[in-house]
Amino acid sequence: MTTVTLGARDVKRLRDFYAQLGWPILVDSDDFVAFYTKGALLALFALRGLEADACVQANVPETGLRGFTLAINVESREQVDSTVAAIRSYGGRITKEPVDATLFDGRSAYFADPEDNYWEVVYFGGGGEVGEAVRRIVEIETGEGSL
Repeated sequence: MTTVTLGARDVKRLRDFYAQLGWPILVDSDDFVAFYTKGALLALFALRGLEADACVQANVPETGLRGFTLAINVESREQVDSTVAAIRSYGGRITKEPVDATLFDGRSAYFADPEDNYWEVVYFGGGGEVGEAVRRIVEIETGEGSL
């Protein structure tokens, strides 16, 4: 996956929120913003424009989990905590405070952005099925493994 596009009711509001995370802005217009996020693109597209582009009417609830989450992988347990503290100060709503993970060796937390898109902030230290999947991704991306 190279791009995640979020349909935005208020592009400027989401742009301002995500800009605080320090991700470089590659494209910035009234109806579309694109951020570079370490190997992937996060795009914010005005919901009506996304509907027109996809030739489908959006049926997006204004609140609540929509059946998926996005993730920000960080490099240490401590960085989970500091990232969550920063997100809180930017106006993000923390839905799960940082805790040590039970399915893998690591730490995680969850937050919702101003339009209720849900994100996990996670540190993978290894172990478990999730840790194994992350290890395999690193091997594949560094050329040390294959699918």
